[in-house]
Amino acid sequence: MTATLLPSGSERGPRRWPLVGNLPAFARDPLAFFESLRDEYGDWVPWSLGPQRNVLVSRPEHAGELLGAVESTFSPTELGWAFRQLLGNGVVVATGEDWRRKRALVQPSVRPRQVRSYAATMVECADALVSGWTENTRIDVHREMAGLTQRIAVRTLFGSDAAGREAPISAAMATAQRELGAEFRGVTLFLPPWVRTPGRRRMRAAVAVLDREIEHVIQEHEAASAAREERDDLLARLLAARDEDGGPLSRTELRDEAITLYIGGHETTSTTLTWAWQLLSGAPEARERLTEELERVLGGRLPAYEDYARLPWTQQVVKEALRIYPPIWLISAVAQEGATLGGRPVPAGLSVWTSPWSMHRDERWFPEPEAFRPERWDADAPHQIPEHAWFPFGGGPRACLGARFALVEAALVLAVVAQRFHVDSGPARARVLPGLTLQPRDPVLATLRAHRA
Repeated sequence: MTATLLPSGSERGPRRWPLVGNLPAFARDPLAFFESLRDEYGDWVPWSLGPQRNVLVSRPEHAGELLGAVESTFSPTELGWAFRQLLGNGVVVATGEDWRRKRALVQPSVRPRQVRSYAATMVECADALVSGWTENTRIDVHREMAGLTQRIAVRTLFGSDAAGREAPISAAMATAQRELGAEFRGVTLFLPPWVRTPGRRRMRAAVAVLDREIEHVIQEHEAASAAREERDDLLARLLAARDEDGGPLSRTELRDEAITLYIGGHETTSTTLTWAWQLLSGAPEARERLTEELERVLGGRLPAYEDYARLPWTQQVVKEALRIYPPIWLISAVAQEGATLGGRPVPAGLSVWTSPWSMHRDERWFPEPEAFRPERWDADAPHQIPEHAWFPFGGGPRACLGARFALVEAALVLAVVAQRFHVDSGPARARVLPGLTLQPRDPVLATLRAHRA
């Protein structure tokens, strides 16, 4: 796409209230708020969260330029006390040389070769789940997918002997997710760290549980290493990682990266799968095409990592679900001296935002954006999707390290389940609750219909 100059001058934006700015509208419904900014005011819209001055950009080339410039002329935005409590100073939060060091240490554990080694666990856990299902029963889809991806995350990240820790980790993560979303949408985002609200107390308690459980697993891995037991999980790889000076990750760094990888491998994939099943339930033609591909490629056997490349329609179902419900629904960065976007200087200190939710639902890039159409991603589709118009995992140097893991996991789980059952939740879609990821606000209930060849 040809670079488009951003407008300059006194662009209009929504009315800002004293002290709180646009916080009331943002807190009420941040997803609708971003869409309204785009539709009513254009591709460069000034707005504010309390005293913080922001701009929303809504063109793919400007989003791509912003994402590519983070760690050079833009720096990541500080997203509040709760976000920092949960992720510490992991690779998602760290900046500068600290970020470069951590990324170099973490990245090898999620490269394609390593994801290949985890594929068998993904398939095994999915097969175990559907083997316990029976025809015509009702399930809570989100609960089932969350339980499945949690088992996969615990086994691939911590090893099979950590399976007993699933329940406390899950409960603590659910609390942390809820409180993080509440803080981000409310006035507590601007309160100093020493202020103790009920939500912050709940957040501290949840993080304490996560810290305790992860410390137990680290100790178990260290004992196994001392006994010369070989392990092939993500935590073992992190423990063995060394930087260019031969230094390992510290205890705190191990905790932070474990939390980050757990969220990437569990939270994002469980919601993506939940939305995918609901979207397929309302699109019988897309579901039939999925059935045909699975029967033709797999012939009734369980999928393997090598099958991922042979299942393009399955991949397109996942991509389209990620388009309509991107797990990362907003991204922001703060301009530094010399920052520009679209040929326009950006004042240092201005926070520039872009929203995958809003971009993915812009009819300029995705005709009939609300419609679930995996055929958008066909190689010969008549409407070509612009570069940077789809970015559910962010982009640029700080793109999500676990994106490959999540894409492979979602496709393989879809393949395992869809061979055995139709997950029928009806045509209606659940409301969305924006938190750390986009969660269904309501239970997604479905009836299991046995698939018969």
